[in-house]
Amino acid sequence: MTKVFRSPARHGYAVEVSPFIPNRVACAASQYYGIAGCGTLLVLDETETGVALVRSWEWSDGLFDVTWSEANEHVLVAGGGDGSLQLWDTNNPSAPLRVAKEHTQEVYAVDWSQTRGENLIVSGSWDQTAKVWDPALSRSLTTLRGHEGVIYSTIWSPHIPGCFASASGDGTLRVWDVKGAVCRLAIPAHKAEILSCDWCKYDQNVVATGSVDSTVCVWDLRNVRQPVNQMPGHTYAIRRVKFSPFSKTILASCSYDFTVRFWDYSRNQPLLDTVEHHSEFVCGLDFNLHIPNQVVDCSWDETVKIYTPACLSAAAHRGGSQK
Repeated sequence: MTKVFRSPARHGYAVEVSPFIPNRVACAASQYYGIAGCGTLLVLDETETGVALVRSWEWSDGLFDVTWSEANEHVLVAGGGDGSLQLWDTNNPSAPLRVAKEHTQEVYAVDWSQTRGENLIVSGSWDQTAKVWDPALSRSLTTLRGHEGVIYSTIWSPHIPGCFASASGDGTLRVWDVKGAVCRLAIPAHKAEILSCDWCKYDQNVVATGSVDSTVCVWDLRNVRQPVNQMPGHTYAIRRVKFSPFSKTILASCSYDFTVRFWDYSRNQPLLDTVEHHSEFVCGLDFNLHIPNQVVDCSWDETVKIYTPACLSAAAHRGGSQK
């Protein structure tokens, strides 16, 4: 059963399931498709009968990404079209706890680190820089330069401390070392803009990319001459890729072709299923960390959807995709 939350006149850009509360999800959304107008940050709870609004905040510019704190279940960060990161607290209904404005263009990506002993935020911007922040957003600790195009995605490694990957309009996937403030690896992963990347949760060397060329590529960072798998199927740009938290070789992608697709990159025929339940661009996608095989997505059709694709439980039963 698919549960739906409708957000009239708000076009969804990103969703993320809470790392603490199994039925809670945040959604970053924008008016007028993010081209003009305001943004809204939504906190939603799945209930037995549907999806309930817990909290919503308005922002003066579009919101393009959201990430939950890994240390405090009430705290989240959003990235805005005005170049800001805002620190929000569900206990504070009025305004953000802090606003950090160093980026000079849209912040399109925010991510909270997951490795032990670290509590950092990374942001990626259309100003071609990535910045690393302390958890209070008091100031940026490092600014990383090297991309020659817009940065669309910045994701911390779940395995390697102080390491994140970024995807850019320059067609490269880059891996960064925060301590050394350097780019360790630059992979010309696609001959088109790369809108998304994600790390495998079970192998520290595996990263996926999703591109405007409509393909998902899976990379082994130890040998980047060619991808482990290049997976065609989408008919327009891929907006986001996400690895399953439960199955090593399973990942999902969402696209401007209005679909969400599920893949097992270890298979010769990797496409498991195509979900067609939106009537506009699908921009946000996440797996629930607590509930196996549950997926959340959001679209420019003004909906957030929570569902469990049949193909994922089938893949789990086959056994070939488990860690």
